[in-house]
Amino acid sequence: MPERHVVSTFVSLVERGQFIEALLRYYHPTAVVWENRQRSRIGLDALIENEQLVLKNFHAVEGRAVHVLVDGDDVTINWRFEFANDTARVTLDEVAVQQWADGKIVHERFYYDPAQLQPATARSAVNDEIHAAAVP
Repeated sequence: MPERHVVSTFVSLVERGQFIEALLRYYHPTAVVWENRQRSRIGLDALIENEQLVLKNFHAVEGRAVHVLVDGDDVTINWRFEFANDTARVTLDEVAVQQWADGKIVHERFYYDPAQLQPATARSAVNDEIHAAAVP
């Protein structure tokens, strides 16, 4: 079961934009992550590759934990992310459900309304890039 201060440190890294560092420190080497209803990404290398793709496509990615719940080995975080590039800015409100073991995330699934990512007027290019980066 993760200590609350460990989860808080993980959240702080994400909120400071240290996404790769958060992956390296808190995800198990064989972690499995599901993006909403998409195929899973398996292993730390795949997670880092996906994160690098997202960071490459946006000049600003900011995340904030709205709510954090720790219950034994289960952690649930309501995240609010802002993605921005030269085209637009998009807000993604999602819930991450994580299973931890030995201080590392071993399983994680993100839940969100995919309509947040659907193309709409000036936001379409950014939404397409977020969706493309999120779906391997």
